[in-house]
Amino acid sequence: MTADLRSLDLPALEAYLADRIPGLTEGLRVDFVDGGRSNLTYAVHAGDRSWALRRPPFGTIAPSANDIHREFRVTAALAGSTVPVAAPVLYCADPAVIGAPFSLAAWVDGVVIRDPGQLAVLAPSTVRAVGRSMVDLLLRLHSVAPASVGLDAFGRPEGFLLRQVHRWKRQWDVVATRPSADADELHRRLAAAVPPQSAPGIVHGDFRLDNIIYAADLSGAAALLDWEMATIGDPLADLGLLLVYTDPVCAPVLPHGCPVTGSDHFPTRDELVAGYAAGTSRDLIHLTFYEALGYYKLAVIAEGVHRRFVEGMTVGSGFETVGGAVPGLLAAGLARLGG
Repeated sequence: MTADLRSLDLPALEAYLADRIPGLTEGLRVDFVDGGRSNLTYAVHAGDRSWALRRPPFGTIAPSANDIHREFRVTAALAGSTVPVAAPVLYCADPAVIGAPFSLAAWVDGVVIRDPGQLAVLAPSTVRAVGRSMVDLLLRLHSVAPASVGLDAFGRPEGFLLRQVHRWKRQWDVVATRPSADADELHRRLAAAVPPQSAPGIVHGDFRLDNIIYAADLSGAAALLDWEMATIGDPLADLGLLLVYTDPVCAPVLPHGCPVTGSDHFPTRDELVAGYAAGTSRDLIHLTFYEALGYYKLAVIAEGVHRRFVEGMTVGSGFETVGGAVPGLLAAGLARLGG
């Protein structure tokens, strides 16, 4: 994809924002933020003020994917809660402004750990603290009662897990570039193994290390990002996917590889599970199902990214490796269900 897709119609954006952001008199400067695989992010600057603009990607997009409005709605609800988010500013549903719906949020300064090398240079105690803070953040999110922040009608928790299994099958059917017996088999086995759900809660949908902005000193999370798949459902789906992201098989899917593999001192899978179990009353007996669902979900997402790459509709670097991860992710999902 040529670099012109990274640019925005600045005059149109300036005119739109000038009517909605008080005191916006300076001209805008916009920088494309590389490193994402889904929604596109831009840093928007005006004088000493900065915001993050998000819009959907280009190319074939599966139904319900890349939902900018969903992201805006849930962050607006969580702003001021115990879960740190980038404060939402506005949402524009009109694609005529910049070519697609978009949202604007406050820019959050801090550190995003995307590269394994970032952990490799940290003290072991700091690496362990980062891992523990991830689990703490996930527990904080899962302890928020949806009704307490106005999200009680945000999703349909009943039947969430089975719907997720079938949703990702439908998405696969839309984005697949090749047949896959493993994809068909993993869907079949997941549908046959759906466990009783844990109590409903807010599900982030893509909880991983590089979706967190840490304070500059890594003392804690400054913001949890990328809420486009958030819903109300079984929160253990987040834990399952977090564990998937500790598996090196996912490395080609992420912009800079699997960041948690950068240090032997990052908590192991079992340590992450133990940390979560210590802070929740949820039964983790069926955790392997949630992991298998996470592998399936990530495989479908990776296939969608690969399709956009094949179509020449990706923006940024590193997309050529994503499609190669799909077979390994599907195989790992089958392995979690017993081979």
